[in-house]
Amino acid sequence: MSAHHGAADCLQDEKSQTVTTHVQTQMSWRNEFLNWNSSNFCGIKMLTVPRNMLWVPDVSIQEDTSDTGTIRNSPLVTLTSNGWVSASGRQRLTTTCQFKLKLFPFDTQRCNITFGSMNYHAESIVLRTINSQETLSSVSVLIMITQGEWELLNMTIIYDSLEKQNVSESRLIYMVIIKRKPMLYVINLIVPLLYFLILDLASFFIRGEKLSFKVTLLLSISVLLLLLQDMLPSTEAKLPLMASFCVSVFTLVGLSILEAMLMDFLLGLDGCSGNNAQNAVNNQEVEIQLEGNSHKDPSAAEERGHLGPVMKPSEVELLMLILEEVKVARMETGRHVKDDRKPGRYTRLAQIIDSVYFVLYFLCVVSYLVFLNKEWL
Repeated sequence: MSAHHGAADCLQDEKSQTVTTHVQTQMSWRNEFLNWNSSNFCGIKMLTVPRNMLWVPDVSIQEDTSDTGTIRNSPLVTLTSNGWVSASGRQRLTTTCQFKLKLFPFDTQRCNITFGSMNYHAESIVLRTINSQETLSSVSVLIMITQGEWELLNMTIIYDSLEKQNVSESRLIYMVIIKRKPMLYVINLIVPLLYFLILDLASFFIRGEKLSFKVTLLLSISVLLLLLQDMLPSTEAKLPLMASFCVSVFTLVGLSILEAMLMDFLLGLDGCSGNNAQNAVNNQEVEIQLEGNSHKDPSAAEERGHLGPVMKPSEVELLMLILEEVKVARMETGRHVKDDRKPGRYTRLAQIIDSVYFVLYFLCVVSYLVFLNKEWL
């Protein structure tokens, strides 16, 4: 017996681990009891008879999970004078396939379509193919209506036998090798994540409010993670590089938010210390001002006269000069203290932490992108 298989289009579902293709099958086998001499029958060498009048081998696809309504077998079979019978059919075939999504979306998948008999062993039916795998691959590419997001690379034919209860069963395996077209995922997932990383790096140079900007980036990355969850199966043993890329970007931006919160906290501490020092200087200036005004006020001097000896005018003028000098000295000291506290120790600490974190963050991003480029491409 010989079989032919051709793919019309391909649709792959990662969540359910299935591949849907439109296939055309053609089976040929020889029936020794159905041959005749064409010269005795007006030169007739070929007949077309109803399918249900002849024996048809019960060949099925082991990975098939499609409905029976998707099978369109031809109601007629072709019979030649030397006993060869040919039957054809079409089917919207849905088969199971164990995907390896580590390199998603730059992955290449190998899915098997296994033909075998359910009731006959290898002594009764031996499955073979008419055409070579090169011819089969080229024909499949030509008759494909649309490839969707997949590109057919090659089809490999494997002849195998399965031992079951000391009985050997013949199997014919078509290994279909397809490659994903990654452009859509690059535009919708990879490029936005790279933009978010660049924006997060650029946010270190913002002088104003950075925390709200970084939180917005984190929420945007969360939306991309939800999109990725709808595409990738939860049964994958190894985390795909695309998922690890999203999680890594999410983690880096999250750490960046924590670093921005630490910067705001340190700057707030420095601001509180500066305000306390300025309040102390202002209080001293108020005391000096009140003391100077009291010396200038004659009524206050009269009140003090009742309590003690009256100071001479020359002594009052001398005391006023001393108070003015002390006032100017206190003002100059307060100005120097304000200038010294302008950078602040907490501000300097925040600047050092921010610079060191930016360097580590940049090196981590570059190293991870180089690693992904090596693994993917």
